[in-house]
Amino acid sequence: MSIFVGNLSYEISQDDLVEVFKDYGEVKRVHVPVDKETGRKRGFAFVEMVSKGQETAAIEALDGADWMGRSIKVNQARDREERTPFNGGGGDRKKRY
Repeated sequence: MSIFVGNLSYEISQDDLVEVFKDYGEVKRVHVPVDKETGRKRGFAFVEMVSKGQETAAIEALDGADWMGRSIKVNQARDREERTPFNGGGGDRKKRY
């Protein structure tokens, strides 16, 4: 299981997240996605902890908490959805020629 943490400050670091989440157990991994073009953080992160019980405790304690001037959203991460490419990759569109 992984925890989704949203509405984060763009100034957030992995170390900041470890500091907050370690109060609820051992942090196994933190991932802070960045925009491929700009290199800017995207305002959300994923945190993995050693056990599901620790993750549940962190979610219950931190969801809606005020941190770094923002009300953060903390919940169980969902699996990534498949997306169709923007380059016209497939689909059932009718050809116009």
